[in-house]
Amino acid sequence: MKYFCNLICILVLCFLFACDTNKDREGNLIGFSQAMTTDNWRKEMNRSMMIETSLHPELDLKVLDAAGDIDKQIEDINLLINQKVDVLIVSPIQSAPITPVIEKAMHAGIPTIVIDRKIEGSNYTAYVGANNVEVGGNAAKYIISHADHKKGNIIEIKGLAGSSPAYERSLGFRNIIDSQTNLRIIGTVQGDWEKPSVKEGLKKILDSTSNVGYIFAHNDRMAQEALEVARERGLDDDIIFVGVDGLYGPSGGIQLVREGILSATILYPTGGSEAIRLAQNLLQNEVVEKNNILKTVVIDSVNVDIMQNQFNKLNQQQTDIEEQQAIIRQQITSYNTQNSLIQLMAFLLFLLLVLAIYSIYLLIKVKRGKRKLELINKKIVVQRNQIENFAQQLKETNETKINFFTALSHEFKTPLTLITSSVESLTKAKDRNLDNFKYETRLIMNNSRRLLRLINELLDFRKLETGSFVIKPSRTNIYEFLQTIFFDFKTEAAIHSIDMELKCKNKEIELYIDRNMMDKVFFNLLSNALKFTPKNGKITVRIEESSDLKKVNIYVRDSGIGIPSGEQEHIFDPFFQATNNLKPGSGMGLYLTRQFVKLHQGTVSLRSKRGTEFCISLSKGTEHLKDIPLAQNTPLRYERLETHSTETVIGEAVSKDHPAISDNELNILLIEDNLDLANLLQRNFQKDYNLLHSDGTYAMKKAFDIIPDAIICDLNLPDKSGFEICKELKNDLRTSHIPVIILTALNDQESRIKALQSGADFYITKPFNFEVLKQSVVSVMYNREKLRYYYTNKINEIEDDKLNTSDQEFLNQLNEAIDKNLHDQKFSVEELSSMFNISRVHLYRKVKAMLGLTVNEYINSQRLAKGRGLLEETDLNVSEIAYSVGYSSPGYFSTSFKNKYGVTPKKFRDSKESLKDSL
Repeated sequence: MKYFCNLICILVLCFLFACDTNKDREGNLIGFSQAMTTDNWRKEMNRSMMIETSLHPELDLKVLDAAGDIDKQIEDINLLINQKVDVLIVSPIQSAPITPVIEKAMHAGIPTIVIDRKIEGSNYTAYVGANNVEVGGNAAKYIISHADHKKGNIIEIKGLAGSSPAYERSLGFRNIIDSQTNLRIIGTVQGDWEKPSVKEGLKKILDSTSNVGYIFAHNDRMAQEALEVARERGLDDDIIFVGVDGLYGPSGGIQLVREGILSATILYPTGGSEAIRLAQNLLQNEVVEKNNILKTVVIDSVNVDIMQNQFNKLNQQQTDIEEQQAIIRQQITSYNTQNSLIQLMAFLLFLLLVLAIYSIYLLIKVKRGKRKLELINKKIVVQRNQIENFAQQLKETNETKINFFTALSHEFKTPLTLITSSVESLTKAKDRNLDNFKYETRLIMNNSRRLLRLINELLDFRKLETGSFVIKPSRTNIYEFLQTIFFDFKTEAAIHSIDMELKCKNKEIELYIDRNMMDKVFFNLLSNALKFTPKNGKITVRIEESSDLKKVNIYVRDSGIGIPSGEQEHIFDPFFQATNNLKPGSGMGLYLTRQFVKLHQGTVSLRSKRGTEFCISLSKGTEHLKDIPLAQNTPLRYERLETHSTETVIGEAVSKDHPAISDNELNILLIEDNLDLANLLQRNFQKDYNLLHSDGTYAMKKAFDIIPDAIICDLNLPDKSGFEICKELKNDLRTSHIPVIILTALNDQESRIKALQSGADFYITKPFNFEVLKQSVVSVMYNREKLRYYYTNKINEIEDDKLNTSDQEFLNQLNEAIDKNLHDQKFSVEELSSMFNISRVHLYRKVKAMLGLTVNEYINSQRLAKGRGLLEETDLNVSEIAYSVGYSSPGYFSTSFKNKYGVTPKKFRDSKESLKDSL
């Protein structure tokens, strides 16, 4: 019996050893060579890798830290290659030295993932990391958005020389800064990612220069040291410091921004968990992306609390995950052991009944553990979903912020264009015409006020967000208050043929309001009404008392485009703009309106059906303002201290009815909805061209009626976008030959490409230099003349398979139609135009614009060319040839032939025959 028990124990030990051996053999080994930049960065990356690895029990992670020594890292990678790891992950210290050893791993058949920093070439399996060019660009954009024209000097502190992040971040930063006229990089400090590398170089630059406004460091540690150096010189309050990494923790970039040490930091994800997931996919023989670019974001005072809260939650959830994974590993270990015992008990069931009973007990216990694991897994799934939802919300917030700044930049560009163009015009004006001087100065003043209003909106928004707005209500006659604002818009409304009406039964109604705030409220509502009401529309302002005489309701109604029903509940949100709004704006006007009305304990509502009606409801008396001090000794009647420009300079009309087209005058069609800019361009072009104008409505009809020599077109228009107009012009036979110049405030690459794909010849962004625009017009006119000469002299030599444009195809079809009907003496221009399904006038203008000839002249030239060919190639007499090419008499043919070629048909044939005889 004792021998038998010993035999059982030996079998159990062998069985358990075999299970452990098989378990070890089933695992996949992942080797990671760590570059070690900073302690926080290394810990964060290693931790994220460990957590992700723990979610995959089949994976084993081996981490080797090179401690910043490039030779040590090469040695570590060779060690991992010799150990034949299943997947190799490398974070290179420097790009060039690491490249050969990574290529060695690839030749050995080991999939290699490069993380954080790139190597030379592309001989690796996948790359994980943020776009360092984008990181540098985001830093530059942040500095541009906070730029002060008085302080435009920038110092750049670079990372380790030879590392790809340092090179790419500097490249992205400089690409954008170099395009700015008010910013320049005056010095560069070469660091190595650590604080001590910054000190001496930065001291020398700060001691040798002044008026430094911005310091951009390639990581937060160097940015923090830069602040210390500046603080020693008392410059820390004058300089904006921007870093990179945005790590979480006591000394991370997020905490530095919260404490005000850094103005901003660019979030640079470690990519640890993403690298492990890629390794898992590779081990499962899945196809992975070559370049896996991580998202990055600017962290500043606006969103730092959101990021801090997010990372707090992530940190807590990671801690929970680690604890839960530890429990899971313990349970799995227990489960594996118990499962092995159950199998052993089944094998020895016939020997020991007690072991069989114990195995049943263990089975029940395992099931309970499994249920616990399922509950834990469900909890993990819920937490992951919460993290994904939070990340999506953060992404949407960031996109909203980017869209806001894009729209705001567009709002700034139009008045800047008018101001700079007016200043340029005044500077270059040789004569000092008083009317022109007054016009230009009014234009500058109106658009300066427009810029001031946009800036005031931003300041008001900031005050509302910080809760620092305090209202100062005073007793006011509301009818006279609104009447003063109302009449500021009458002139603008009259220009657009819009009827405006102010209604009030009781003109002695008094309210306690903050006049400055409510001035902005009603200015915003009337400005929007005027902006979205079409010509011949109507705007009504109505003042009514409620039935209990305790409130006053003020209605502002327009007959404009209205607001989509699904978007009305969001119209008062900051930065929101309706999808049917083709006129860009800041998206803050209605938000400020609602907040200002709330400060008065009032309400604002809207109805939008066949137009839009806003209702402002304010309480009478002072009971609702009992906690707010009232302004004393203020006049009852309201006189505006500041005039808000309605953004129009009253000047001569741009163009009403287009004049008859003259062969000696070049016509340009301007499609632009900003009358100020249209007036300005007309003044500058009127000496050389006949400028005709369309505000975007019926632009295509006007182009077809005029058939201008060139078209200048904006992109954001009320009826159709400039992209659509340009595409229709180029696809229509009547206008396909007309060159189109896009003049827009959109400066992004996507819009530029889309415009060129639509057929635009030039793309000029606002604010622009007028000489550049003028030279562009001259260039397209010159190119059209060159093309006209080419078509006139070479069209007969072009083969069908070489025609690749709509104009060449048109000329080919024109020649074919004329050639088929040359023999017909009665063949007319009307018949020819009907073949192309266009009017006689449009055909005349098309041929005249492309060839410089009338249609009849071109038909006659084709007849003569055909007759000349017959004289050279056939033995037909002159009379037969004259009738065959459509001439009514041989004499008329001979006269026309001599006028074109200088000799009679008979002499021409004789000269050709004598030439053949001599040969």
